[in-house]
Amino acid sequence: MLRAATFIALFFLGSMAGPACLAQELADTKSASRNDLSEMIGQMIMVGFEGATTDDADFRKILEKAHKGRITGVLYLQRNIVDHRSVRAMNKALQHSARHPFLIAIDQEGGAIQRVPEKAGFPRVPSARSVARKTTPREAYETYGGLASYLNKWGFNLNLGPVADLDINPDNPVIGRLGRSFSADPSTVVQYSAAFVESHREHGVLTALKHFPGHGSSRRDSHDGWADVTETSKPAEIEVFRKLIAEGYADLVMSGHTYDAKFRTGTRKLPASLEPGVIRDLLRKELGYRGAVISDDLQMAAIADQFSLKDAVVSAVLAGNDILVFGNSKSVDPEIDTKVTAILKAAAAKDVAVQKAIASAYRRVLKLKSRLAAAGNVDPISARPIGGSSVPD
Repeated sequence: MLRAATFIALFFLGSMAGPACLAQELADTKSASRNDLSEMIGQMIMVGFEGATTDDADFRKILEKAHKGRITGVLYLQRNIVDHRSVRAMNKALQHSARHPFLIAIDQEGGAIQRVPEKAGFPRVPSARSVARKTTPREAYETYGGLASYLNKWGFNLNLGPVADLDINPDNPVIGRLGRSFSADPSTVVQYSAAFVESHREHGVLTALKHFPGHGSSRRDSHDGWADVTETSKPAEIEVFRKLIAEGYADLVMSGHTYDAKFRTGTRKLPASLEPGVIRDLLRKELGYRGAVISDDLQMAAIADQFSLKDAVVSAVLAGNDILVFGNSKSVDPEIDTKVTAILKAAAAKDVAVQKAIASAYRRVLKLKSRLAAAGNVDPISARPIGGSSVPD
């Protein structure tokens, strides 16, 4: 398995921090009981936004939300990107304004999924399938290192990849047809996913293994509707995540929106992102993952067409998600964070399980951010610590 010397140093620095770092982690953990509920919920919400310069009124609103702690981070879409200078300026403003190190995320996998286009001055990266077929893991590490270096220079600190799904169904409209999976072979996916993660860590950029527990066998795109994989999913899909988690390659894990009856724990049919049997039981208990879980976009049709916002938000938190993503891609709701906060505050007032889930999520998110700081990587445009390894405790 590919191992970079710097990665090893960062990995152990995150897991064996000195007394000062450990003291900070303890302080962050204890603060969950002292901070008000709105503060804790704010660290759970990531949103897409409008605006492409620091002067845009829409961006100024997002900046205010970051300053007030109402959101934990933002997700860039192509509409937000004009050029290097404007993106860099926005990200610098966000990091300076936010109460905690701010998560600035993007989907920049390569191939069909590249939110920063070439015309904006960003190098094009081949699809995952092409990388795995045409390069060695070491060469892939170099390729993704170039990608991560650019992300770091632009001020991004979270790339929502790699795709750890197996290429089980070549006709899958969202994975197979787009070449987003490295391979149908589990070992290959593990090796190239590891190269992706290590190269990003080398440049202070977090990653998220997706889409747990696997989207590669689906016949339908969960962006467009319900995606049932009960009859098509394979145990090998989970083994890829098990291996990557066990070897320390999970900064975050993204929960997907596929439905698999094999993991159903209650009377309702719930997609993986809302199903305790997937996140609480499979991911945390069986696979032993203790880090932060980030949801796929909760405004995708697999969720929005089946569940109310209230139902989706409360179910996602009870299932074990720590960061809830609202991409605001098809239609923009500039107050989605306000609505989500109100929903969770009301639910917490009635249900101690929701209270505990929020407190646990808050601790995990702060631990993620404190370990970024402990790893010593610094955002070059804001002098705020943002990078490094998030190691399960």
